[in-house]
Amino acid sequence: MKTALALRHVATEDLGQLAPLLTAGGYQIRYFDVGVESFIDVSPLDAELVIVLGGPVAVYDSESYPWLRAEVAWLRARLLEDLPTLGICMGAQLMAAALHARVYPGSCGKEIGWASLQAGQHLAETPWLQELVEQQTPVLHWHGDTFDLPPGARHLASSALYPNQAFAWGRHGLALQFHPEVDMRTVEHWLVSHAHEIAHTRNLSLATLRADAQRHGRQFERAVRRFWQGWLESLPAQSPAAEQRRA
Repeated sequence: MKTALALRHVATEDLGQLAPLLTAGGYQIRYFDVGVESFIDVSPLDAELVIVLGGPVAVYDSESYPWLRAEVAWLRARLLEDLPTLGICMGAQLMAAALHARVYPGSCGKEIGWASLQAGQHLAETPWLQELVEQQTPVLHWHGDTFDLPPGARHLASSALYPNQAFAWGRHGLALQFHPEVDMRTVEHWLVSHAHEIAHTRNLSLATLRADAQRHGRQFERAVRRFWQGWLESLPAQSPAAEQRRA
């Protein structure tokens, strides 16, 4: 059975609606709780798929969170082998850092809420993302930091506030600054876990976030389900490097 290893930074930001699709696709899901478990105990090369999830920690704050150095080095080892890797929000920033790109506070402030994406130069090479962008489907954004495009990465999407919302790396590396994994049934969990941030962000309110989730939820779920199915179909049936190590 194929393994999908999810690097989780905070309990409320899990695989969401991606989890049942992974299971249906023949993946056994394992969560790795970053900062609690040790990267020494797990190889970056064995899992058929690695998914790096979001979190409220700044990638550049390794003085406060020393495990960030280990996570970036672990990810770099995997990306250099060109193994299937997905980064979401903080996960995308960690992928950028692992590929020697700068991660830093965004000059436009926090991007929190629902908004559509704009096409990047190489969007056409990912038709499953292209549909999401061209249909102007509002997606959930929740970040304050941003990153430079890593050398050799292909730019896929931007937003009205930040130019780097998605990039591709190698054959099967994908970094997404936005949150297509969010399960609409658990949006309230996000509002609770981010209550302090919401309360201290200008021009942001619980009422608006709830109303926008209700307004965009059905369109979002339909569109991102097609997105995830297309992305999963683009992955190799078996990671050649992982198969060689298991032989």
